[in-house]
Amino acid sequence: MRLKCIGCEALARPIYWCAAQSPHTIDVEMLRYGLHNTPADLRARLQERINATDDAYDAIVLVYGLCGQASAGLRARTTRLVIPRAHDCITLFLGSRARYQHEFENHPGTYWYVQDYLERRDSTGSSLAIGAGSAADLDKTYAEYVAKFGMENADYLMQVMGEWQKHYSRAAFVDLGIGDAAYAQTQAQENAAQRGWTFERIAGDLVLIRHLLNGDWQNDFLIVEPGQQIEMSYDGDVMRGARVGEV
Repeated sequence: MRLKCIGCEALARPIYWCAAQSPHTIDVEMLRYGLHNTPADLRARLQERINATDDAYDAIVLVYGLCGQASAGLRARTTRLVIPRAHDCITLFLGSRARYQHEFENHPGTYWYVQDYLERRDSTGSSLAIGAGSAADLDKTYAEYVAKFGMENADYLMQVMGEWQKHYSRAAFVDLGIGDAAYAQTQAQENAAQRGWTFERIAGDLVLIRHLLNGDWQNDFLIVEPGQQIEMSYDGDVMRGARVGEV
């Protein structure tokens, strides 16, 4: 098969690694990882790239999860879409929804880090914690508040905004075993120490990304046929394919 892969920069290393070993011909295109902070913008960019993909491909594989509902509403035009049944990219790093659920139940206050995120970070931040603001985002916001409201009011507003950090107690660095991750892991450890969190290195699993790029699309993947769109399913399947305009 000839596949078009559209993925997030947060998964750059595993995507290229698995694509190089796939038996299929794969053209890879990456989108900037910070787009997940604005799901509507990410959805628009993804749909734009889907629409621009020519009909020479057998499928367009999306290395994304729902990602704050950014994938919900994406439409297959003339080429089928294939996407992992995952709420977010942490599932892709850990290799299964079951493993992510286990981590969530046993360590609910976890702040997630991976190598590509830390290496490619910019003003959009460096963490994978769902709903959590990044240090860079907070610094930028603080400067804006000082300019608008003065330092005293800015300090108060930042204190309120910083309440989210109290919900976290562990930093987890997911090591996918691709390249030298020592520097990125050290960054995550230092960040954890600054915030008073425990630190843990967790071995990642490439099985979902590998199956996606190898064309092994079984129960862990949704195949969206032309004329269908991705919708949330509000159950264990995470998402479903529905005819465009279907109620």
